[in-house]
Amino acid sequence: MFFDKIVRPALYRVSGNDPETVHERTLVALGGLSRVSPALRALGRVYRTDDPVTLLGLRFPNRVGLAAGMDKNGRALHAWPALGFGFVEVGTVTRHAQPGNDKPRLFTLAQSDAVINRMGFNNAGAEALAARLAAGGKPPVPLGVSIGKSKATPLDEAVDDYRFSLRALHPYADYFAINVSSPNTPGLRALQDKTALAELLAELRKTSTELAGDAEPTPLLVKVAPDLTDEALAELLGVCLEHGVSGLIATNTTLSRDGIAPAETAVGEQAGGLSGRPLTTRSAEVVRFVHEETAGKLPIIGVGGIFDGTGAARMLDAGAGLVQLYSGFALHGPGLVKRVARGLAARPY
Repeated sequence: MFFDKIVRPALYRVSGNDPETVHERTLVALGGLSRVSPALRALGRVYRTDDPVTLLGLRFPNRVGLAAGMDKNGRALHAWPALGFGFVEVGTVTRHAQPGNDKPRLFTLAQSDAVINRMGFNNAGAEALAARLAAGGKPPVPLGVSIGKSKATPLDEAVDDYRFSLRALHPYADYFAINVSSPNTPGLRALQDKTALAELLAELRKTSTELAGDAEPTPLLVKVAPDLTDEALAELLGVCLEHGVSGLIATNTTLSRDGIAPAETAVGEQAGGLSGRPLTTRSAEVVRFVHEETAGKLPIIGVGGIFDGTGAARMLDAGAGLVQLYSGFALHGPGLVKRVARGLAARPY
């Protein structure tokens, strides 16, 4: 394909084969594009797919969203819908601005269709994102905001950290993703444990209800790791149901290295979370487990290893109502968004 054979090699060549430089230059370009309405309209005519669905009390133009991590600080918000995405999730953002982990921290495994990252929630902070949204406006599709714990915040103060970000961004988010599953912030995954998660969700639910006043509270979704055992995941789901969580996002990146091509095993030894095609089977398994364990009571956004319409359809067949792309988009470009969205639109759901 044109993107794979021409565009991606050129991007890497001019960026010194550094994936993070490619990422940054892409965001700069799309950020500029976001301010050019005629260009956005032209792109939309090429890439948009009309396949509306209602979930979480929100109307989505199609079922394919941009996953958190691609545009942490909301720099290209109006470009993503023009590239065909039916919703956009920004972040993960934290209460405090932070640089993230030391570089290099992003690695592409092209033969494996995979990415390893240990970014560490590098972002400008919740207040900076709120200011950008206030100045530039929301995109014309549902906007999710992923919030996490600042690295400098002790685990026993995590609730206040999440609550601050929720308050700062409440006027702009159509839903919040509660990220307790990134492997790149020390101790974060401990928040998936029953007691810690119950405390966090109770306080965020209370805060969300207070902020909503007489309106419906903004949906809160929990993003889970693919590395949980069935027993641990079932316990987590019980907590989510008990505290009125609106849905689940399954899954985050994995610490497993299964599925990496033999020629890329050396790169695979890099620390961080693995995403992309090696996660395809496990993510769908987690979606199916969540759907069956909750008897379909919790809406699910399926994410992890989606590279075509068949993979996305597998997520929906397992119980997801929406899907998200990140690694597939980064590796194969906007044509993938169009193919996945139109593949789903052609199927009856």
